[in-house]
Amino acid sequence: MAEPASLPEPDRIEGAPHPRETRSIFGHAEAQANFLDAFRSGRMHHGWLVTGPKGIGKATLSWHLARFLLATPDDSGGMFAAPPPETLDIPEDHPVARRLRAMAEPRLFLLRRGPNEKRTALSQVISVDEVRKLKSFFTLSAADGGRRVAIVDAADEMNPSAANALLKLLEEPPPSTFFFLIAHQPNRLLPTIRSRCRELRLHPLPPQDLSDALVQAGGEITPEDRQPLAELAGGSVGEAFRLTNAEGMQTYAGLIRLFSDLPRLDRNRATALAESASGKQGAHRFDLILTLIETFLARLARAGTLNEAPHEAAEGEMKLIARLSPTPYHALAWADLSHDLTARARRGKAVNLDPAALLMDTLLKIDETAGRLAP
Repeated sequence: MAEPASLPEPDRIEGAPHPRETRSIFGHAEAQANFLDAFRSGRMHHGWLVTGPKGIGKATLSWHLARFLLATPDDSGGMFAAPPPETLDIPEDHPVARRLRAMAEPRLFLLRRGPNEKRTALSQVISVDEVRKLKSFFTLSAADGGRRVAIVDAADEMNPSAANALLKLLEEPPPSTFFFLIAHQPNRLLPTIRSRCRELRLHPLPPQDLSDALVQAGGEITPEDRQPLAELAGGSVGEAFRLTNAEGMQTYAGLIRLFSDLPRLDRNRATALAESASGKQGAHRFDLILTLIETFLARLARAGTLNEAPHEAAEGEMKLIARLSPTPYHALAWADLSHDLTARARRGKAVNLDPAALLMDTLLKIDETAGRLAP
């Protein structure tokens, strides 16, 4: 049964192109070179585990590799064989590229979260029923002698039954079949799944690559914002897209101005910030502010531990971090607070507590910790 047309695609960032529609890859040259070397050597592994932080381009790379495998003919050998490919790039007007963008390529299967039992929303996990569809795909696909590709996005969203079903396919893969398992947290996968795949580990994007990828996805960024955005987004173009669309950089700058008074928090400004996340329209605002607070506390902890100031993500941030977290002792206190505050806020949201009250409590705890640590 087809997915309801009204449901969003679980592997698409709202407002951004789907990874299958992304034309160019920025960064990840080492992973691309490793894959191309394996292809040219004739010793291609059937399972590839594409890992790294969320939003850095794992799905984009997987679709790029799938397009390459499906569009590149098998080398039958002999004196008239085509020379080995020098690049993974396939022209945008290639029939395979067009079919992939239209989700009409019969030799590719995309395994992802489907609708829930009532078909009213997306499931929170990839179920065993979805994996059974993949098994049927291998059984029913036209035997044209070409390669077939399965993309699992994301593999760490499989429930135990789905993971075991996929493991059986990895243990006895059909001929000329390749799997790309995208994993944000590969440690959540079965060790037996990991052992049957070759890993392509991706790393956070540097500022230039991140800004180029962001512009390609439809975002906007000025040259002077490249480094600050890369700092806040952790090198993730997905997170950078969310931040730019939600005025995240401006919000973070406001947090730094508010925290510059610690441990004498301006209650009026703190209340105004907290109340900006209240009401039905404030859910995204609440998540944004909470994420940015977590980012700030993590940067405090890292700077104190390493005794090294990060690149500034907002005006006055380096001076503030140096004052609040000058030693590993301070860093440990901020790390412990971050863990406690995150758990408290998530639990409070789960039981529908007032978001404004949750944020105000968070801000007061930060002020209290700053006062306790102050000389």
